[in-house]
Amino acid sequence: RAALPSRRPEPITRSTAPFVSDTGGSMSAPIDEVAAGVAAVAIAQDDPDAGGEQVVTPWDVAGGADGKIDYAKLVDDFGCSTIDDALIQRIEKATGCRAHPFLRRGMFFAHRELDQIVTAYEKGEKFYLYTGRGPSSEALHLGHLIPFHFTKWLQEAFKVPLVVQLTDDEKFLWKSLKLEDARRLARENAKDIIACGFDPRRTFIFSDVNYMCTPFYLN
Repeated sequence: RAALPSRRPEPITRSTAPFVSDTGGSMSAPIDEVAAGVAAVAIAQDDPDAGGEQVVTPWDVAGGADGKIDYAKLVDDFGCSTIDDALIQRIEKATGCRAHPFLRRGMFFAHRELDQIVTAYEKGEKFYLYTGRGPSSEALHLGHLIPFHFTKWLQEAFKVPLVVQLTDDEKFLWKSLKLEDARRLARENAKDIIACGFDPRRTFIFSDVNYMCTPFYLN
């Protein structure tokens, strides 16, 4: 699951040059902005007057002294690396597919060990994709669907299996949902995930309650 929000970094100045990656031009403008911001983080961390600390966790998001989220600082704090043109070109060469717009436009701008996955794929080694959904609503909204749409592209480009875990047990235990409601929401959310168009031959979707220890919850 993504630890970084998907919006572009507000503290980093946007390039005034037209962005032309979709027509075959440079893809580097948004990526270079993030890379420059990451370099600036090291300097800012040594400044005692840098202001209040931002907080980004799975549960809380709060900006720094200026109220904004510094995405370049997040890249540094989470031990990530920026996704540069070289990595994008490697992905395109290895898969024979054009990079997803989220990559070309710098919307997905950081990673951890994606380069190692690409290296393994280049060597013919196997891997699979793993993601999930905590079913606590009747349907998936746009924020939920963004990573699933990107995962669909990854599955198509790399031609790999996908495992989707539905954590209905977690919602039953921690969200005060009745067990039957948690299981129903898992089924409804699974429909939305299936509708993204994943390859049924390479996709396995499972519910924790159904596959891990059903009697424990039912009794």
